[in-house]
Amino acid sequence: MANEHELTPAEQKRLEKFEEIRSDLESRGYKCTELIIGLVWANAFSFILFVPVAIISMVLYLMVNSTDGIVDSLLAMSPLTYLLFVVILLALVVVHELIHGATWAIFAEHHFKDIEFGFIKKYLTPYCTCKVALAKGAYILGALMPLIILGIIPVAIAIAAGSLFWLWMGIIMITSASGDILIVHKIVTYKTEAGEILYYDHPTNAGGVIFEK
Repeated sequence: MANEHELTPAEQKRLEKFEEIRSDLESRGYKCTELIIGLVWANAFSFILFVPVAIISMVLYLMVNSTDGIVDSLLAMSPLTYLLFVVILLALVVVHELIHGATWAIFAEHHFKDIEFGFIKKYLTPYCTCKVALAKGAYILGALMPLIILGIIPVAIAIAAGSLFWLWMGIIMITSASGDILIVHKIVTYKTEAGEILYYDHPTNAGGVIFEK
């Protein structure tokens, strides 16, 4: 099981525990398939995703709000407003991971005891992982919930309220969920005829691990 970064002691411990689970399941006839994505590709995809998301969001915004409102809003934004934007954005990056954890904790056997948070220094990326098997729907819901709560909903509200501040906040949060979108895409497009399937969050990399038989 290759890793993209040097593991922290907590990650190493989690990986060792997962390898025990993997060994046990494979001894019982389960086939293991890793559905992981590279963080470099996930970050690149976020820039690719930004363009259509921004265009669609702005078109919808202009269908509801006048262009005069855009000019007025931009003129009204002070340096302090831009600083506030950055501070909120950084805070939402952390909230993004908390939402993953809170959603998966609902379905995990021991709830938050089965959830672990961390930070990858190499990529300046916080992360959340679930240490137990989840149903497919629960795993996908937990993966996409930050996209919905921090991205799609704020964009919809911003369009209705005529707020450029929250429109762009929502656009950025949608694109920041690019890795989650790629992971879910891998899961839903994975074809199998197995009768038993277990979905695990990858212990150290972005993505999931499927055990099937």
